[in-house]
Amino acid sequence: MIMRPETLIAMKRIEIVVDEESLGDLLDLCRSAGVRGYTTIKHAGGLGSRGERRPDDYALEEKNAVVILACEEKQAERVVMTIRPKLKEFGGMCLVSDCEWVIGPAVSY
Repeated sequence: MIMRPETLIAMKRIEIVVDEESLGDLLDLCRSAGVRGYTTIKHAGGLGSRGERRPDDYALEEKNAVVILACEEKQAERVVMTIRPKLKEFGGMCLVSDCEWVIGPAVSY
């Protein structure tokens, strides 16, 4: 299927993974960078620089949180420049990729 240009808006997708305890601080930083919309996924697990994170382990419960947002390129640059100094403190990772927003209800970018 070929999408018509009036159906999509070119955007940047930002995915940030942090320790769940740092989620509130990360969201504060995102808001200070002007982010108006995002999705959070709590209790995420995985393997990374802090070792294996196992949200379902009863003995040593370690949880990550994932924040996903889409915004225009200038906004993405503001977000990255705002959170970058804290990423080493938070741990985790930040990914930026190209995406397309399907035009529909009021947008939050």
